[in-house]
Amino acid sequence: MAFWWPLIVLALAYAICRFLLMLIPPNVPSIDVDASDMVDDGNQSQENSFIYIPPRGRTQQSDKKVQCYEPATMKYLGYSPALTADEVKERVALARKAQKVWAKSSFKQRRQFLRILLKYIIEHQELICEISSRDTGKTMVDASLGEIMTTCEKITWLLSEGEKWLKPEYRSSGRSMFYKKAKVEFHPLGVIGAIVSWNYPFHNIFNPMLAAVFSGNGIVIKVSENASWSGCFYLRIIQAALAAVGAPDSLVDVITGFAETGEALVSSVDKIIFVGSPGVGKMIMKNASETLTPVTLELGGKDAFIVCDDVDVPHVAQIAVRASLQSSGQNCAGAERFYVHRDVYSSFISQVAKIVKSVLAGPPLAGKYDMGAICLLEHSDKLQDLVNDAIDKGAEILARGSFGHLGEDAVDQYFPPTVIVNVNHSMKLMQEETFGPIMPIMKFNTDEEAIKLANDSRYGLGCAVFSGSQRRAKEIASQIHCGVAAINDFASNYMCQSLPFGGVKDSGFGRFAGVEGLRACCLVKSVVEDRWWPYIKTKIPKPIQYPVAENAFELQESLVEALYGLNIWDRLRALVNTLKLISDQNSPVGSTRRND
Repeated sequence: MAFWWPLIVLALAYAICRFLLMLIPPNVPSIDVDASDMVDDGNQSQENSFIYIPPRGRTQQSDKKVQCYEPATMKYLGYSPALTADEVKERVALARKAQKVWAKSSFKQRRQFLRILLKYIIEHQELICEISSRDTGKTMVDASLGEIMTTCEKITWLLSEGEKWLKPEYRSSGRSMFYKKAKVEFHPLGVIGAIVSWNYPFHNIFNPMLAAVFSGNGIVIKVSENASWSGCFYLRIIQAALAAVGAPDSLVDVITGFAETGEALVSSVDKIIFVGSPGVGKMIMKNASETLTPVTLELGGKDAFIVCDDVDVPHVAQIAVRASLQSSGQNCAGAERFYVHRDVYSSFISQVAKIVKSVLAGPPLAGKYDMGAICLLEHSDKLQDLVNDAIDKGAEILARGSFGHLGEDAVDQYFPPTVIVNVNHSMKLMQEETFGPIMPIMKFNTDEEAIKLANDSRYGLGCAVFSGSQRRAKEIASQIHCGVAAINDFASNYMCQSLPFGGVKDSGFGRFAGVEGLRACCLVKSVVEDRWWPYIKTKIPKPIQYPVAENAFELQESLVEALYGLNIWDRLRALVNTLKLISDQNSPVGSTRRND
């Protein structure tokens, strides 16, 4: 016992010191970011306060400007330039120059960059959420959940574990190379290109940026034409943090424009990360193939939400509604297909209908609303078409939420939260990605049927399975062909930033987030070196030196068995024979080469 006491005392002392160090606040400087032109204080000039009327019958593709407006009110916000291909290449060249400097930065400097960002985000949550809300129409609560919490979680994970996963990783050297050290090194790729969607403009910029910069890369991000206004402000935050740690501000850039802008980015960078639709993803992949640029594609989903007969129905109903209505249903990992066991079907749809009827949608910054607007123009028409197709095929609207006071110019930007029952897989609503606040609920009888229904989709991003038996839920989830599975929860995977995120089938391939996403920003290099250099090193046995001896193949056969034989006796016998063949090579007869 006397032996253990000193060790226990040392361990306690170490723990106390670590705890005391945690109480000392880190020295993190504050950054000042000008947001005077982003806040609606009611004093906007006349020319910048009009209602934006989008052109009908044509797109903005031919314009030189990306027009920006509030989806919730259609109030004009301004415009961003639509960059040409040459302008994009100039931006990438600047990022590439800055990256050569940043690649030599220490992890200490990179962590300080993250801490500065984290401090700013925590202190300016309302500003960041308000700007996201104005540009996309989501509520402040939805913005906090999807923009702030996810980004803060990613930063804290990188601060805690990022360096660990980017350091050289030593691997087994195997039997034949036992005298070697084998390792994997992770080097920056160069300049990453990201083309991101509009639904979470803050997080969709920060998510690839954080991984790229922490792993020593530069990054150029092409934001959606539907969220360019906020993206340009979020860049100011990043560049202020870069300046605070002495990094070149061109290391990170945000560019705006249309298809031409994105195409130019694909052909200019060392890797592309794309978040968007399958159709555009396929075009990006085709363009990337011209330069053999690696791609990561996250192309949305049609996630299944399975409710077994042994659940706490009121509890699961609340999660189900949030899974469907978060950010007005505009989530790539949103629940879009609900499969409920027949024994709890009636009580479940009753609970869900009650909740949905209480949901009030309206301009999120104009009052207390539960749900905001639809971001994309004319998307409400598409949602109604999906509902009409389902009704024509026998479905029924069970419940709908209501609207608050909507400005007459923005009525088309809203869609009521809707619960639909009696659905089946012949309906477009159960096959196409909805991206809206619609809950189609279908009954199932057995677990096998639920699994079959969940897999009957061209998408494979995620699923959520609820059961009173965790073992049962895990068994069901394990048989669903998708990249992300939540057991008795919804989308909790994304808040575990150590986990990779991505899907299969039409949901894309490759992963971002987690260890896999961080290392995907790296040139992965395998390195082998001598373990006991210079005392032991590779020497080619004389029989297989050029010109090879007559018994060279016999030697190889014996060597293979010595290394890989199935039992120790066979390996020892082969080793003796190998040594004999090598020693025989020294005799005149043994060194004679066959000459036919």
